[in-house]
Amino acid sequence: MRPSWDEYFMRLAYLVSTRATCTRRKVGAVIVKDRRVLATGYNGPPKGLAHCDVTGCIREELNIPSGERHELCRGLHAEQNAIIQAAVHGVSIKDATIYVTNHPCVVCAKMIINAEIKEIVYSEGYPDDLAELILLESGIKVRQYKLDEKVIESIVGDFR
Repeated sequence: MRPSWDEYFMRLAYLVSTRATCTRRKVGAVIVKDRRVLATGYNGPPKGLAHCDVTGCIREELNIPSGERHELCRGLHAEQNAIIQAAVHGVSIKDATIYVTNHPCVVCAKMIINAEIKEIVYSEGYPDDLAELILLESGIKVRQYKLDEKVIESIVGDFR
């Protein structure tokens, strides 16, 4: 049976997440418009810098809870990298939909708002109340599309 468009793009987001080098959470993002993939991103350090799975995680060493003190991280989030990829290649993402394996944090939410992305579809939650609040205020459509855990496992396997 053919997957729905939501399932198709969310599966792609999980596949993209397998490239992430974060030691805490592997996240993937896919920006789509008119059922076409415009850009992808996964969490990891800026281009050319050592990856977190090599250098270690500052946030882990300082025991910083998930969803807090984002500035103390070497990496960019998946949403940030997808938006940057679109910008580098001159691709407009205005009025697009972003599929993300996790709900965006407040920093990514602000970037998504200013990029004029019209919809966020996420699979798993993220502990950031301010992100939820500003997205609600922004009017961007936010909805959860949760893949079955077995489907996720079949995509990410040992990469998770």
